[in-house]
Amino acid sequence: MEEIFLDAEPRQELGRGKVKSLRDEGFIPAVVYAGGKEAQAIKVDHSQLLRLMHQHHIENAVINLRIKDDKKNKPKPCLIKEIQYHPVGGNIIHLDFNQISLDKAIKVNVPVAVKGEAVGVKQDGGSLEQILWEIEVECLPTEIPKEIEVDVANLKIGDAVHLKDISLPSGVKVLSELDTVILHITAPMKEEVAPAEEAVTEEKKEPEVIKEKKEAPTEAEAKEKK
Repeated sequence: MEEIFLDAEPRQELGRGKVKSLRDEGFIPAVVYAGGKEAQAIKVDHSQLLRLMHQHHIENAVINLRIKDDKKNKPKPCLIKEIQYHPVGGNIIHLDFNQISLDKAIKVNVPVAVKGEAVGVKQDGGSLEQILWEIEVECLPTEIPKEIEVDVANLKIGDAVHLKDISLPSGVKVLSELDTVILHITAPMKEEVAPAEEAVTEEKKEPEVIKEKKEAPTEAEAKEKK
């Protein structure tokens, strides 16, 4: 595993106003947590961090913090606990690190990398629906996979890939249920054809003739007809 190093300095700037000035100077405020020990406030160079983010998937990589003036003068292996972004500008405004032990297994999320183009998509017009984008695993910090590849080239419509179908490096253990679906190939959606409008022919109806009901002849009229 390639080692990643990030330079840092102890931070005395605390409070909203001082932290803002720190960011204006090109630094990002951060905190290092180490188990039950007291958290350490540090600052890292913004440009160096961005450079590392372009080169590595640092969210699940071991980062060796080289803290200036550290008494032990030894890099601290850490994982990024949280990256805070500005809600409007999207810039990184704060980092939290967890110091770890390299000989103790940890739990991390590893991204899924889909490889190839499924037969069911390429030839039959189906769609690839990805359910899991990350997989939680347990392993030593030095054995964290950069990504977990899933080859979909031979998948047909109706096929699916489960966690139990993937192969992982030795020492890496999946923590989720093995029957969990990572992705599957769905059939193309059928277009609903509107039913043809039935031609309605109006029949000409004869006007109904309402006959006036004749009243019964009076007794006098009946005698005159006799």
